[in-house]
Amino acid sequence: MIVYLESNFVLELAFLQAEHDECSALLRLAEVGKISLILPAFSIGEPYETWVRRTKRRRQIHEDLTTAIRELSRSSPYEAASERFHELTSILIRSGEEEKRRLDETLEGILQTVEVIPVGLNVMSAAISLQEKLNLSPQDSIVYASVLDHLNAKSRERCCFITRNSRDFANPHIEHELSSRDCLLLTKFADGMGYVRRHLQ
Repeated sequence: MIVYLESNFVLELAFLQAEHDECSALLRLAEVGKISLILPAFSIGEPYETWVRRTKRRRQIHEDLTTAIRELSRSSPYEAASERFHELTSILIRSGEEEKRRLDETLEGILQTVEVIPVGLNVMSAAISLQEKLNLSPQDSIVYASVLDHLNAKSRERCCFITRNSRDFANPHIEHELSSRDCLLLTKFADGMGYVRRHLQ
């Protein structure tokens, strides 16, 4: 069985989000050869963009809080509490550093197991067309074009595409197009894990 994934799979594992247990289970099945995990190359770099955005936002919050704490500490009722506030702001900075480490480690582990779909000329050409045809963002169109390109090249085999991005991918045209290639669209990793387990049995 083939399971197509995108950047949310990486983010769930790296940032220990709500469905990271299901993602870990999928990865373990791939490690022992029971399923094949396929990841568009674009989805390897995209999580770093998410990390950069989160880190920038937290640094801005850190700067704003530091300024506010400095002002509060000049007032005697809050002077003693300023150290506790400083601990909170330091967590914002440490969390970004810890997330970067986990993201690096997660990708290193994933890349030992998954097959990566390269972003070639065919994929980029199709992605540009899909942006207008399906009103997809440039990022989503590259991911979807990568999946379609791989589906077109593979032999008929049971497969699914799991993405948390239901807002953009869960539309009737995409579901029909994937279904015509024997590929089921799923928008929760728990549902994807259930689908995989049923067919492995």
